[in-house]
Amino acid sequence: MVFLGFISIRLMNAPISTDFLKAQSKFASKIREIPYNYTSFSDKEIVFRFLGEEMWNAIEELRAERKTGISARMLFEVLGDLWVVTRNPYLQDDLLDNPKRLKQLIEALHHRINSIESRSFGNIKVSQLVVSSRKAVDDFEESFKTTKLMRKKVLKSLKRHTNKDNIQFDGLARVSHVTDATDWRVEFPFVVLNPDHEDEIPALVKELIELGLTIIPRGGGTGYTGGAIPLTSKSAVINTEKLDSISEVTNIDLPGVYSKVPVVHCGAGAVTRRVMEKASAAGLEFATDPTSADSCCIGGNVAMNAGGKKAVLWGTALDNLASWKMVDPNGDWIIIERLDHNLGKIHDIDNARFQISFIDSKTSKEIKAKEILEIPGHKFRKIGLGKDVTDKFLSGLPGVQKEGCDGLITSATFILHKMPKFVRTVCLEFFGQVGDAVPSIVEIKKYIDETSGVVLAGLEHLDDRYIKAVGYSTKAARSQRPKMVLIADIASDNENIVGQVCSHVVTIANRRSGEGFIAVSPESRKNFWADRARTAAIAKHTNAFKINEDVVIPLERLGEYSNGIERFNIELSIKNKLSILDDVKDFINNYKPVIEDEDFNEDLFKDKSTLAFNLIEKVKSKWYWIINSLDLLGDDLNKFLNYETQYPNTPIINLVQNHEIIISWKTEALAPLKEIFSGREFEKIITGIVKAHQQKLKSRVFIALHMHAGDGNVHTNIPVNSDDYQMMNDAQIAVSKVMKLAKSLDGVISGEHGIGITKMEFLDNETIEVFKKYKEKVDPNGHFNKGKLLPGSGLTKAYTPSFGLLEEESIIMEQSEMGEIADSISSCLRCGKCKPVCTTHVPRANLMYSPRNKILGTSLLIEAFLYEEQTRRGISLKHFDEFNDIADHCTVCHKCLNPCPVNIDYGEVSIQMRNFLRKQNKKKFNLGSYVGMTYLNLKDPRTIKFMHQLMINFGYRVQSTIHKVAKKLTFGSQMFTINPPSTVGKGNVASQVIHFINRPMPKNVPTKTSRAMLGIEDDKIVPIIRNHNKVTDESDAVFYFPGCGSERLFSQVGLATQAMLYEVGAITVLPPGYLCCGYPQTSSGDIEKGHEISSDNRVQFHRIANTLNYLDIKTVIVSCGTCMDQLTKYQFETIFPGCRLLDIHEYLMEKQVKMNDVSGVQYMYHEPCHNPMKTYASANVTKSLLNKDVKKNDRCCGESGTFAVTRPDIATQVKMRKSEEITKDKKALIKDNKDDVKILTSCPSCLQGLSRYGDETGTDADYIVVEIAKNNLGANWLQDYVEKANNGGIEKVLL
Repeated sequence: MVFLGFISIRLMNAPISTDFLKAQSKFASKIREIPYNYTSFSDKEIVFRFLGEEMWNAIEELRAERKTGISARMLFEVLGDLWVVTRNPYLQDDLLDNPKRLKQLIEALHHRINSIESRSFGNIKVSQLVVSSRKAVDDFEESFKTTKLMRKKVLKSLKRHTNKDNIQFDGLARVSHVTDATDWRVEFPFVVLNPDHEDEIPALVKELIELGLTIIPRGGGTGYTGGAIPLTSKSAVINTEKLDSISEVTNIDLPGVYSKVPVVHCGAGAVTRRVMEKASAAGLEFATDPTSADSCCIGGNVAMNAGGKKAVLWGTALDNLASWKMVDPNGDWIIIERLDHNLGKIHDIDNARFQISFIDSKTSKEIKAKEILEIPGHKFRKIGLGKDVTDKFLSGLPGVQKEGCDGLITSATFILHKMPKFVRTVCLEFFGQVGDAVPSIVEIKKYIDETSGVVLAGLEHLDDRYIKAVGYSTKAARSQRPKMVLIADIASDNENIVGQVCSHVVTIANRRSGEGFIAVSPESRKNFWADRARTAAIAKHTNAFKINEDVVIPLERLGEYSNGIERFNIELSIKNKLSILDDVKDFINNYKPVIEDEDFNEDLFKDKSTLAFNLIEKVKSKWYWIINSLDLLGDDLNKFLNYETQYPNTPIINLVQNHEIIISWKTEALAPLKEIFSGREFEKIITGIVKAHQQKLKSRVFIALHMHAGDGNVHTNIPVNSDDYQMMNDAQIAVSKVMKLAKSLDGVISGEHGIGITKMEFLDNETIEVFKKYKEKVDPNGHFNKGKLLPGSGLTKAYTPSFGLLEEESIIMEQSEMGEIADSISSCLRCGKCKPVCTTHVPRANLMYSPRNKILGTSLLIEAFLYEEQTRRGISLKHFDEFNDIADHCTVCHKCLNPCPVNIDYGEVSIQMRNFLRKQNKKKFNLGSYVGMTYLNLKDPRTIKFMHQLMINFGYRVQSTIHKVAKKLTFGSQMFTINPPSTVGKGNVASQVIHFINRPMPKNVPTKTSRAMLGIEDDKIVPIIRNHNKVTDESDAVFYFPGCGSERLFSQVGLATQAMLYEVGAITVLPPGYLCCGYPQTSSGDIEKGHEISSDNRVQFHRIANTLNYLDIKTVIVSCGTCMDQLTKYQFETIFPGCRLLDIHEYLMEKQVKMNDVSGVQYMYHEPCHNPMKTYASANVTKSLLNKDVKKNDRCCGESGTFAVTRPDIATQVKMRKSEEITKDKKALIKDNKDDVKILTSCPSCLQGLSRYGDETGTDADYIVVEIAKNNLGANWLQDYVEKANNGGIEKVLL
């Protein structure tokens, strides 16, 4: 037996299956008595899982016989322990590693069962429950032995074919692969594999088949239907993210095509956005562009037949595939090649032909003769629809649309397209009724299709709920949000034609109460499309779960579909309001005043209650009539409700939509109730009524729409709270109605998301049977995705976590920082948009700690903490180590914040985690971190001098010397820089040393601090630096905060800053003595120390402002990004009124400083993660200062303050990715010339990090301001400035 696992955090919730909802127990109030169950499962599903259906019936029968309930509670405690451990791999791993703790748990379980038996008094049903429970516990205990043996066997078998680090059993890997973007989960995978190369996969597949494990192919994990969710615990996930190769764009001959075609070849793990960028760099377009392009992978695109906004022009993945390669269920190769490619939509041709080759993976010889598969064009999609992925058989075409059920895609070649020269983006905002606006979609598409010389390259739609969710800013000069937004890309090779067409499209919108806006520049076009990428935010207001159904509707019937959805929403809204009235009535009926409430008049309350009940019944009667009369006409309102309307011949549903009929809780119910229960003595009644309304309002179900409108692909989303059974029931009923509506309009139930497990109940039996026969033919033993897309594979056994169900644990959450951590990640949508920008997500460097994965792991660990804190065993120290591991894998760069639809900043979460560990005294001691923080906290000049000599002058040289020696040794040629090992857990001391020395520390670091050189170390003196030859009455007075990096470490940065301020005639005020901003302490987890430093600094700065008020300081200058981030919290505007914060480079740009012309050197710019340039774009600042275009070099340098010293192993992984980027950009920059290449930056820590790449990349690193000083002030600028400053340039003011 293999374990399951699961995360519990209030973000990750989902509704249970329709089958369970139909079969709820009549004891609804006792749906969850089993403890530690923070999932969508009720007691029934848990009992089914461990004891079987018969035992559930026994429990139901015994429920009526309860007296004390002690035996029932003990049974439920046994089941609670089994369930929480079974679904949490961190708990499982702890028990596997600690036999003593496992023994304690098993003994406790048997003790409870024995106690139940002793109290059974011969009851047969109780005896049966005891027998079943003992067997469940025995199986549970045996599973640990089986798991331990199986892990050894799997590791031994697989490490012959791939690196040991690629075989993962740890909790983080398993929880990262148990679910996709849905957060549904059924079973945890037994093992996760991350092969390095495509050629490794066939042998791995063969071994896994021998081991009896079914294989789950997986890429980015962005699916919305559960296609990559394991259905059996005996499963192995093969993650293809390391297979991320992308070829150069080449023009090749395709079989049956008479001219060369541009193509790109990609590994299955290539991120779609990177492929799009590669095509764009060649002036071409990659057509397969789903909304998840930033995180989804090519293999998934093929397996799902993904589409996107460009599908309206060039079709989905299938339409654009030239060939693809996959491993079949026997572990051999299949290569599929498209013949006679029409270079357009596949359903437009009579027949599509494919050549299929079968290759032995060991001998590379053909297993059998090639086959030609010929498929009629109309078979690929339902006639009349632009998308349709419901036919999983697809005439037997391997790989495509099969959702990983017939093999594993390893690579693919796509054709590319040429976009017309001129592209415009049109944004249309509609303020009238949706029913009137939606037909404009058909009008626009028809008009463009009929206009020669122009194409529609994308047409996307947002409804009013999405408009609100994404924070859409209305472009029209109106006070309200639009009811519908359309965004279209229109392209032509003729600029005049595209302009005319765009203007006419705006006119179409004008005729339907709309306004239009046209974007021309790439930047403005990108801004128009930005909101479309944040649609996942629709679920933020619930617990970050949404039922995501994508249907396809014929274009001419989109209006009917939209009207149908609006009808559902009206019905759901009224139903919710009716349930609010019921709850309010129950509250009033059951209200009991507190004893101390002497003013309460019970007789008067009864009289008022009668009035309230009459009001409620009257309002309910009206609302019931409306919900049941939506198809009647306005004239019927007068007949039945005595309501006069100006629209007697208009259907009531339209009057509700137009707000001619208002169904308002506030005006029709709450306001009269407040009148009834007026006065101080009834305030608690009104408070309770409002609370009842707010509580029930959270259960309101609504349906939101956004569309790939050009091809009728409608994403129909329903946000849900999974801990609310009634809400889930309403949602599932709504889904059924949506599917029924789609089919009734000649649509299909999936256009690009697939079927997975979420749509199986809506797939017709004929389609299922056809695929079942195909599966029996190609994979009868279920080697791939066992059980998926087959009868019985729906949501019946699926569950999802829900921290909203916490009871006793909520007190624990409140008493520690754990609650804050949980709240910080509670809205995560698992969309993966954070992965491309995350410093610690570099799959090919064995680094897969994206915020998405870390959030899943963090929530699991929180559950483990909460559970174990309530047991006699107590919290395992192992969990703190795992918490440390996740917290360590973050450079606190905050880059994940920007792409996140719900604004989660995992950098801040990491700081909270480190602070929690520090407060619990469980933060791992690290010598490098301790020494670094000690140095930064010091203020005494003599101690700083000693530490500087020890760390910099001696330590750096020793490290560099050891690096040189190690490099000459046999192992030294690698030192983990090429293929760094995995860093799950902490490596041994020897490996950490190798990581620390594998790149040399910077050379020629100044031997003294800048203050020591200028003789201004006294913390009672405020230095004021002037160039008497240039200072005038108009000169700026600036306050320069150098920070630790520019003052204690790279003092040349601080001195260059001062020298350039001196040169431009500014009066520079420095703080007294050595000061740190407080950021390093905060980011390391010592939040209190960071606050203390910040507070002390602010007090001192106020004193400086009072002392030097005659200078009128208007600018605060920094030369460090983290200092900038921290100083923004200092509220400098209250210290130096009217001042602003600027980076030194921004200030110099304002002063029109430019570097002299330089020859023989090419520059790149590394923008720090903590970019100090907040006022101006860093690219513009750099270009202005250097007086030339400067190429930006992406990715983190890997230094990140003390990160490279405290966790050199993780830094090595990060640095591998940066080294690749430097090498690539250097090659593009110098081409055939022999110029030197310098990487400039604006962060002291980055300067150190970039300096360490010199040996392997042949580049030099420096600071922008230092480079300017060298070129503008001369090679001896530092000595010259120090001499000038020390000879009358410094005024020392006593503070």
